[in-house]
Amino acid sequence: MKHLMKSGVAALALTIGASAASAEGELVVYHWFEYMPQELLTKFTEETGISVTMDTYDSNEAMLASLKAGGLGTYDVSVPGDYMVAIMAGEGMLGTIADGELKNKANIAPEWADPSFDPGRQSSIPYQWGSTSFAVNRDAYQGDIQTTDILFNPPAELQGRINMLDSQGEVMAAAAIHMGIPQCSTDREQLKALNAMLQGAKQHWASFNSDTAKEVLVSGDAAVGQIYDGFAAKARAEGANVEYAYPTQGYIAWMDNVVLLKDAPNRDNALKFMDFLLEPENVAMLTNWTQYNAGVSGVTDLLTPELASQPEKNPHANAGPGVFIQVCDQQTQAVYDQIWTNLKK
Repeated sequence: MKHLMKSGVAALALTIGASAASAEGELVVYHWFEYMPQELLTKFTEETGISVTMDTYDSNEAMLASLKAGGLGTYDVSVPGDYMVAIMAGEGMLGTIADGELKNKANIAPEWADPSFDPGRQSSIPYQWGSTSFAVNRDAYQGDIQTTDILFNPPAELQGRINMLDSQGEVMAAAAIHMGIPQCSTDREQLKALNAMLQGAKQHWASFNSDTAKEVLVSGDAAVGQIYDGFAAKARAEGANVEYAYPTQGYIAWMDNVVLLKDAPNRDNALKFMDFLLEPENVAMLTNWTQYNAGVSGVTDLLTPELASQPEKNPHANAGPGVFIQVCDQQTQAVYDQIWTNLKK
């Protein structure tokens, strides 16, 4: 979740350890931007001799579209969010991991070992998890921010100064939370009201950007930004006087996962990479860098003390519930796709 180029427009390829490729082969990863520290990739190459090429994307939907357009058979693994794992499985886009192929599978934390989006972890391992809400520049606004009105019915001080994630799933889920309606509503009146609310809110938004969600807060180009909790923490660490909100209406919870893709050209190397990411030492390096949370046991004692005490990690007593993005049936999803298309015009 993540300041590189957008997939679908131009993908930035990072090749690590190319000199080792001829000896041990390669791995081709499709990943979120700014979501993997270079040191971890270098460590993997040094330990295995496998060179890594990484292309990046800025939303689950961009990744899905790219894979459908010909990416399958090119990439070995990708890193979709929870709901997107279920969508990809339904589309027949995932490979299956046989019992015993991942020697570190037992390191997966019990609460993440059998998720509804991938029962038994047949195709995936946990990567990182966290929340999606919004951060507000406290130099620009001193009022109550624990409400989704900040995004959808903002006070005058914030109008025209809001950046939204360029992510259909997260914008639409946040809108449903704001209105108190089901994420996959089939009620025509609710859908009309949802569309009208979003069109009204849009006039107060300055931009849709995921890949610069942190930067626009740090630079002051935006006073409010829909953002991931780890990115909000990084913006604050970089000097932005921002506060991350946990609205009383609720917020989005998510888990990103490394999945084995169907027709992975370097399947054995993909499994080695997944095993590497299940070792507590490596997951701790990742988590300390991303500022999110790990889905692997044995990591806690390896994390920096500051991580646990971050305000972004600790919802206040009146915070609403965290909810995962839901997968709609095909007919309902088509309606939401149209609402999103109209919103982006």
